[in-house]
Amino acid sequence: MLIRTAITGIGDPFILKEGDTFHAFATSAPDGILRFTSKDLRSWTKEGYCYRGSAWAENCFWAPEVYSYRGKYYLLYTGRWKANHSLRLGLAVANSPPGPFEDLAPAPFFDLNYACIDGTLFFDDDGKVYLYYVRDCSENILCGVHTSEIYCVRLSDDLRAFCGEPVKVASPCLPYETASPDWRWNEGPALLKHNGTYYMTYSVNCYDSPDYCIGCAVAASPFGPFEKYAAPILKRREGDFSGPGHNSFFRGEGEKLLTAFHIHSDPQKPSGDRRMCFAEAGFREDGTFYIDAEE
Repeated sequence: MLIRTAITGIGDPFILKEGDTFHAFATSAPDGILRFTSKDLRSWTKEGYCYRGSAWAENCFWAPEVYSYRGKYYLLYTGRWKANHSLRLGLAVANSPPGPFEDLAPAPFFDLNYACIDGTLFFDDDGKVYLYYVRDCSENILCGVHTSEIYCVRLSDDLRAFCGEPVKVASPCLPYETASPDWRWNEGPALLKHNGTYYMTYSVNCYDSPDYCIGCAVAASPFGPFEKYAAPILKRREGDFSGPGHNSFFRGEGEKLLTAFHIHSDPQKPSGDRRMCFAEAGFREDGTFYIDAEE
């Protein structure tokens, strides 16, 4: 199943389902974060800003995700810090999905003295909460190669502090992840747990490349070690779509597992203009994970 929505000019979509309403949040505006709503995943309404007027971020409001947790709604997002023009994560709170979301503090969520993007939260079945984020290639240079890598850290129950030090869980290493000589990416993590195994999907290559795609890795612990699948689980389809990536997971009608992701609005001209899509996802009998993007 593949649903291509009419929402373009976005990226990094995330879906929160509340009752019979789907709320979509995405990289969508230069000065804040927009919210879209739907009842059927096909027809969408642009509702306006749920977050705007940041006290600490000047632009690059990317990859927003909104979670219902302990009676509040938390917005995790990327922004460029006014203080040093470096990318960081922000955490804001509201009483409902429309917001307005207010930052917990007039500063980034945390500062490790390096650029961070693409935060996602994973709520384990034992009640523990984990933050996965990306050390961004804009400042992370390894042996002369700009490299985006994924880290994991456990959060306190109130989501406000780290419990321990972040652990690196993924770095570009496979042939399809290292084709570029100067810039390489593992970014956009999303987590699932199935039969005691942790599944992490992530995106590879540059977002404006037709070869932007989704990989998968599995582990017995939230901190890994993660074993990567040898090939992407979703990649471009010649003559159809290009650059599928930065996915997230949610439950649709009947608790069906779905994934949201973007593709290039014009596959002939890949760019930051992207279209929101949905597809079914699941686990085969042997435990391998798949995304079904057939129409």
